[in-house]
Amino acid sequence: MSKTVLLADDDQLLASLLNFRLKKGGYVVHHSANGKEVKEYLKNSMPDIIVSDIMMPYCSGIELIDYVRNELKSNTPIIIISSAGNEQNVLTAFELGANDFITKPVSPTELLVRIAREVEK
Repeated sequence: MSKTVLLADDDQLLASLLNFRLKKGGYVVHHSANGKEVKEYLKNSMPDIIVSDIMMPYCSGIELIDYVRNELKSNTPIIIISSAGNEQNVLTAFELGANDFITKPVSPTELLVRIAREVEK
């Protein structure tokens, strides 16, 4: 059975590239371009893993981690991808419960390896 990835990123070019590579890797992908779409999706479905940018409209990736962990009470793995890979963002993401953090530019191959590591646990 295919694993589902929720890809949350407002960068359409990067999202298209990652969407293509994830589908090629055998994943079912749901893409949301902003935090509002992500929260709507999560009200009805819980993916096997969430891959989220930090900087998105309506709800940041940091707020998303907090929402998933504290409001939804879910342990779904979360990988943060961000061009804002400063130490404070990384530490905050991990403190709130992110499983991994990748600084952009993201290697699709590396992301696939990290996703596989998380969903196979």
